[in-house]
Amino acid sequence: QVQLVESGGGLVQAGGSLRLSCAASGRTFRSYTMGWFRQAPGKEREFVAAISGSGGSTYYADSVKGRFTISRDNAKNTVYLQMNSLKPEDTAVYYCAATIAWGVVVTTIPTYNYWGQGTQVTVSS
Repeated sequence: QVQLVESGGGLVQAGGSLRLSCAASGRTFRSYTMGWFRQAPGKEREFVAAISGSGGSTYYADSVKGRFTISRDNAKNTVYLQMNSLKPEDTAVYYCAATIAWGVVVTTIPTYNYWGQGTQVTVSS
């Protein structure tokens, strides 16, 4: 069982930055691929980024490439999402998630077994 707790959301102006954190419980954190997803009001949840257990490989959605960076610190059981050059369309609840899978399937919601409660990110224009 893995428990995930996100933090770091808030209100920021367009062009600004935020860093989200997701703290995980358990002693096998490095065994899990970690992903970030987001859900805007009235829209479906969508993939943002994922990172392998070692941190050596990543996937990004096209909409965030070059602006967002996913990273992890396995010693701290934490995964991060650095978000730069934020746009109003980035406004959403951001969720972290965990899976033991790797490959392109980690860009899909059903792959993930564990989810956090989400943190709100609001970007004003």
